[in-house]
Amino acid sequence: MGLENTAYALGGLTATGGTIGFLRTGSVPSVAAGWTVGLLYALGGYRLQNFQSFGLELALLASVVLGGSSIPRALRLKKPVPVVLSFVSLFGAFVFGDAFRKTL
Repeated sequence: MGLENTAYALGGLTATGGTIGFLRTGSVPSVAAGWTVGLLYALGGYRLQNFQSFGLELALLASVVLGGSSIPRALRLKKPVPVVLSFVSLFGAFVFGDAFRKTL
């Protein structure tokens, strides 16, 4: 699986998760954050697919933003949704961070 496919998958996962959070609880921040991070991942994947600059950096940024919001909540609340989001962000940070390190 290429980096662009990983970015698309994580983008779809976070956007879908934000939508489900909105449908279940009516949480506008859930849908806004889910779609924002999902679009960052998707834009990164698109740029990677087309060999454009900053695709890798956008996908890594999406992982950092997602982790920055979900990891503290996961540690504090210990609820399933923040924990899963934390693992998604850590996976993305590892995959895209490793690829970015190799470009240096």
